[in-house]
Amino acid sequence: MANYSSVTTTTTAVGVSHPLAANELAHACGADTAWVVQLVEVGIVQVGTADTPPERWAFSSNDLQCALEARRLERDFGVNLDAAALILDLQHEVRRLKSVLRAHGVG
Repeated sequence: MANYSSVTTTTTAVGVSHPLAANELAHACGADTAWVVQLVEVGIVQVGTADTPPERWAFSSNDLQCALEARRLERDFGVNLDAAALILDLQHEVRRLKSVLRAHGVG
């Protein structure tokens, strides 16, 4: 007789009405809150004001996407967060410029 195990998956919708807390963002990326603080320090994700403590920060789905990409760059290429911030910024700029070119019928 086959043995079957059960797996339970929990999902959370992330949006304007349901932002992620710093510890939730960290957990989603397999990191700790100190890592999220570093993401804010290098500009990968933004918070309202620098004076707000990390326990009160709120992050969007876009922030989650950027954080996961930074984590992937760290893991796959061994880059530090300063380099990840630069890479992500350049990727966003390339996407923006491609969009402008398409809007003008080029490419």
